[in-house]
Amino acid sequence: MRKILALPAATVALLLLPSSLAATSGGRPVALVAAEASNEVLAVALGPHGGRVLERVRLDDPLMVTAPLHGPAVVVNPHGTVTLLAWHSLKPIKVLRGFVRPEVAAIAPGGRYAYVSDAGSGRLVVVDLSRRRIVHRLFVGAKAHHLDFSPDGKRLWIALGETASTIVRVDTSNLRRPRVAGRIRPRVTAHGIEFSPSGKTVWVSSSAAPFLTVFDAATGTVVRRVAAGKGPQEIGFSGKRALVTSGYGSSLEAVSWRTYGRHGSVSMPYGSFNLATLGGNIVTSSVLTGYVTELRAGTLKRMWTTKLAPVTRYVAISLWPR
Repeated sequence: MRKILALPAATVALLLLPSSLAATSGGRPVALVAAEASNEVLAVALGPHGGRVLERVRLDDPLMVTAPLHGPAVVVNPHGTVTLLAWHSLKPIKVLRGFVRPEVAAIAPGGRYAYVSDAGSGRLVVVDLSRRRIVHRLFVGAKAHHLDFSPDGKRLWIALGETASTIVRVDTSNLRRPRVAGRIRPRVTAHGIEFSPSGKTVWVSSSAAPFLTVFDAATGTVVRRVAAGKGPQEIGFSGKRALVTSGYGSSLEAVSWRTYGRHGSVSMPYGSFNLATLGGNIVTSSVLTGYVTELRAGTLKRMWTTKLAPVTRYVAISLWPR
């Protein structure tokens, strides 16, 4: 078991589905939580009465988890493996090896491919989830870390490090065989990366500056700087709002991603670094206290807060049978 560090990058990302989407998809939204210090991945109920643990599986040092809506969850172990868990049973079905120090994974639009950033080798590793194997490795640069896809799945940006001086732009029009398209040297170090819902801009945070930098997705030029909380870390979008966490500032900020006007802020549990949003809901998690919190995007009203473990890292969403 490795030592837990109180770093902004030790954070949680969660995709929360609206109940209408869950209903039409024939399932209920369930959060999958990487409880690293407890060596477990937890399945947790979401919604007005959320926070109840539905299932758990024992895994060594699960740093992060991500998952498509219907398909295997991807669990990253920083010591060199990626484990696939069966959809809605959490049974381990495949252990992928050959990594040096994998840290972050993302599901490509469409749900077939997972991309894993291997900070130790500097490679972006493509995993075919249907075939349960690695199909491609692309060298992008040492310390490959945070990454995000454009909504259409044709582009990806990846930061080289938790406080990155370089962002790599990747052409993912062929998801099986991505290629490097360019590099950006931001004026301040980059941490979180998130494409806007339109796909036309990319929002980048820096824990070293009290603002976000908005880039033109096509050209990589700076469009705007947006004031944010103390050491902003992660960014999510819901409707017309961009939502930004400040884990050390114990707050969440809301601004318009079109006009950049401020919509207010709300207090959060200390260490709530990461977030993700969808369907008018927001979920954050604290690596420092183990609390997971769900809020309404329109009002920033808290629905529930639950301490799930001493340390909660990344979280994903999966649709389980009702």
